Amino acid sequence: MSRVSVPCHVKGTVALQVGDVRTSQGRPGVLVIDVTFPSVAPFELQEIMFKNYYTAFLSIRVRQHTSTHTPAKWVTCLRDYCLMPDPHSEEGAQEYVSLFKHQMLCDMARVLELRLILRQPSPLWLSFTVEELQIYQQGPKSPSMTFPKWLSHPVSCEQPAPLIEGLPDPSRVSSEVQQMWALTEMIRASHTSTRIGRFDVDGCYDLNLLSYT
Repeated sequence: MSRVSVPCHVKGTVALQVGDVRTSQGRPGVLVIDVTFPSVAPFELQEIMFKNYYTAFLSIRVRQHTSTHTPAKWVTCLRDYCLMPDPHSEEGAQEYVSLFKHQMLCDMARVLELRLILRQPSPLWLSFTVEELQIYQQGPKSPSMTFPKWLSHPVSCEQPAPLIEGLPDPSRVSSEVQQMWALTEMIRASHTSTRIGRFDVDGCYDLNLLSYT
C-alpha cells in the first residue's frame, strides 16, 4: 500500500499550565499544536511521522466530516501515547516516530483537522515539542501481481520440461511419498519386522526369522 504526503499548515504552539508541573520559571507542562489542511478535501489519514523532542506523552484528536447537515466533530483517536519510556532521562528523545492508523482508537477517515497534545510531566525537561511533522494519506493501491499456481498436479501446460532423462513424474511424487510413509509406519508398528537381521536380547539369532541350510 502506497502513501501520499498531505500538504498541511502547522499553527503556532499553544502552551497550557497544568497541575503539578508548574515551575518557578512558569514553564508549561502541556503544549497544543493544531494542524490544518487548507487545500485538501477530507481524506483518510494513513500515517503521522515526526521527530520527538523530549515529549513524554502524546494525545491526538481529529476533526472529522460527518455529513452535510451535521457539523464536524472532534474525536480523540490516541490518548497519552508514551514517546519517552522514562521522562526523567533522555531515552526516546530526539528520535523519529511513526504512528499508523491501526494504532488509533477511531476510524481515521474524512479527516479535516488534526490536534496534537504534548505532555511532559517531568519539570526536568522544560523544552519539549515535535519537529518535522509529516502527514500521509492512503495512496492508490499497488497493482496485484500474478503468481503461478504451484499445485500438486499441474496441468500439462504448466508441467516443466524434464532436463535429464529419468526424472520422476511430478504427478506421482505425492502418492509415492505417501506409500513410503505408510510402509515406514507398518514396519515401525510390527514387532517382528524390526528384529530382522538383528541380535535378540540373549545375543543369539532369532530362530523364527532366520533359517539355516
